[in-house]
Amino acid sequence: MPLSGAARNHRNGRVRANGQRGVHVYDDKFAEIYAAFYERTGKDYGAEAEELSKLISERFPEASSLLDVACGSGRHLESLRNLYGHVEGVELSAGMLGVARRQLPGVPLHEGDMRDFSLERSFSVATCLGSSIGHVGTVEGLQSALKCFARHVEPGGVIVVEPWWFPETFLEGYVGGAVVTEEGRSVARLSRTTREGNETRVTVHFAVSDRDEGLWHITDDYPLTLFERDEYEGAFRAAGCQVEYLDDGGSLGRGLFVGTRS
Repeated sequence: MPLSGAARNHRNGRVRANGQRGVHVYDDKFAEIYAAFYERTGKDYGAEAEELSKLISERFPEASSLLDVACGSGRHLESLRNLYGHVEGVELSAGMLGVARRQLPGVPLHEGDMRDFSLERSFSVATCLGSSIGHVGTVEGLQSALKCFARHVEPGGVIVVEPWWFPETFLEGYVGGAVVTEEGRSVARLSRTTREGNETRVTVHFAVSDRDEGLWHITDDYPLTLFERDEYEGAFRAAGCQVEYLDDGGSLGRGLFVGTRS
């Protein structure tokens, strides 16, 4: 179901999760800053796409199409479209979709909630990367999302999910910071993550110095759920998939769940 977007006032503003619990939506300006920052941190999307394609081909060599759920600014799809004959993306945030569409002309990109979107076709592969799955909020939301992914994957196809931390691996009070600079703009990112029960609270502050727009900042504040490993695996099985957990997979140190649809 469609959900409301985030606050539109970016100057000295705040972006919050709106609508149902756990749903995170970016506005246009935040999406632009978010995408520009991560493009310049040295993250190797091409290498990540190659590794992803390798583990998929080991399980489904004939894979020819891929759907990236919660595709964000489209950077993974930018590399994955060179490895598969057909790719598409689903993203809840209209702001992020705007960034992705500028980078991926001709690639079908759909606005939708990962728990209940409906497209007109099935794919060889569905991916959900960057710990975006943590936004679903509840075990019921996790199960709905995996069932939705499975409905869009052909029999024998592969579903890859990069989880958020497990309760036992989460680092309480984690803080981080980095600065990137490009022509005419410098962006500093500061973050702090806390925990209450099985929910983490991630607060991210972007401070921007821009040649044309001056000095301004955005604070992003949202929850991510700490699901147990067996809750992920149970959601895969309830969606009709065999599942394995690769603790050395993924780019974020959180492993990967790889499901094969029966």
